[in-house]
Amino acid sequence: MSRSTDWVPTLWLETFDELLCDDNELDYGDQWTLNFNYSQTDKVTKEERKKGWKVYCHCAYGNFQCASCSKTWPSARVVVLFRYRLQRGRGRGTVIMRPFGQTCRRCQDDMFELPGFSKKEVEQALLRLISKIRKNCYGEYDDDEDDDSSACSTKVWTKPHEKTLCEACRMGICCQDED
Repeated sequence: MSRSTDWVPTLWLETFDELLCDDNELDYGDQWTLNFNYSQTDKVTKEERKKGWKVYCHCAYGNFQCASCSKTWPSARVVVLFRYRLQRGRGRGTVIMRPFGQTCRRCQDDMFELPGFSKKEVEQALLRLISKIRKNCYGEYDDDEDDDSSACSTKVWTKPHEKTLCEACRMGICCQDED
């Protein structure tokens, strides 16, 4: 089984569209879009909150490859940050996503590599996000919803998480301790 180590935004865009269009996961008549912002944080200002912005931090399984030495490594602690809001008057919803990187243990050059994900992992992350959107934008409650914290995907054994190599940990937003 090959492991993708390349960051592929189109995989996220296509899966998001499939879930919305083919599977009708958000069937409320609003037009939702997914965009990327590689510098956003988990902080929501009072002004942004008034405009309806919410944040969801997801912890996923991904794979990395160092651009310098080509070393590859898996991680079950890849942080994906989503900001989302519904503009009711306009019938439009926006999701802005940021994947966080990890730096190579061998090179330790502070160059954060972006993660690669399997289609299944992308689907799980987006379904969890959609569940948050249903709850927080449409008032729908899901019986499977455990609490409002971030979620880690299915447990997969990897080496212990190294906070010093994790971009999200360095910014204080890693979900490493949320088991």
